[in-house]
Amino acid sequence: MGLLEAALTGDRRSTARLITQIENGGGDARANLAQVFPHTGRAHIIGVTGSPGTGKSTLVNELAKAYRVADRQVGVIAVDPTSPFSGGAILGDRIRMRDLAGDPGVFVRSMATRGSLGGLARATADVIKVLDATGFDVIIVETVGAGQSEVEIA
Repeated sequence: MGLLEAALTGDRRSTARLITQIENGGGDARANLAQVFPHTGRAHIIGVTGSPGTGKSTLVNELAKAYRVADRQVGVIAVDPTSPFSGGAILGDRIRMRDLAGDPGVFVRSMATRGSLGGLARATADVIKVLDATGFDVIIVETVGAGQSEVEIA
């Protein structure tokens, strides 16, 4: 079974690998996205944005817990600043959502902005499609702490 097929059956490790492939780009990523698209359109997508320190992660954490009480599968994309050392996400938002750790109905993925403006990473829309296709009922996207001009989440 290939990476895409395993992800579509709900395998979380394959979903994470597929997301990494999409973030990195390339021919395989484009081919897999083309195959993901017919499986999309079922998830409810929520965007959370605001200035740094206003409680976005706390709100996302509480929203996810409330959806889990309703037995909904929740995917969280936490867009973080890019680390100047590794080029990856700094992971501050993910640490603040530790209440969700260990819940098999929640998938949290941090993404680095990788220089993109607007509060989101370049691959965010494609990662939303992957989470939608792999069975998440609700996808919550938390932007990097943004000012008044970073409104890509809209």
